[in-house]
Amino acid sequence: MELVFIRHGQGQHTANLPESLNVANPSLTKIGKNQAKDLRISHPLAKKDVLIVSPTLRTLQTADLWSGNIECLKIVHPLVAPRIFPSRSAAGTLPCDELLSFGRFAEEFPHFHPAPNLPSSLWETGINVLPEGEFSRLAEAFIDFCQSLKKDKAYIVTHDGTITSYRQELSGLVLTRADFLEETESYRLIV
Repeated sequence: MELVFIRHGQGQHTANLPESLNVANPSLTKIGKNQAKDLRISHPLAKKDVLIVSPTLRTLQTADLWSGNIECLKIVHPLVAPRIFPSRSAAGTLPCDELLSFGRFAEEFPHFHPAPNLPSSLWETGINVLPEGEFSRLAEAFIDFCQSLKKDKAYIVTHDGTITSYRQELSGLVLTRADFLEETESYRLIV
């Protein structure tokens, strides 16, 4: 199976660093919205595809603008929520990386469905500050989930730290923040 990780479009939380990291639930900027629409050309979606999205406003907006009226399977999954990279034991979640509630994403993005059979704690805290061992276990569970969908390809709209964490976990390579993707760049992995 091919996994295509795509970083979300430019968000308001990067507009005035580091102060803007304290913006709760930042949405896409005008540039970010255009970047999301450009994905229609660089990564055209088809009905047979699956789109898995982090439960944050900027990722859901990116996926929504990109997918438009394509009736592919659209899933919101906390195992691709924001993740600090490299992980730090004393780190905390910034306001910009807090997850949207079920109610909010169901109301604003009704075509996206929550991943089934997950503990409520994952929907509340995500994977942002999990220790490496716990992340490794959950990363394996996420790959199993993707493969259970029986699709050739899954597009995953997520965050720079999350993508780099999965890349490192699945490749065995040692990566750094210099390996982060830019907005709406992609990285392909075969699992």
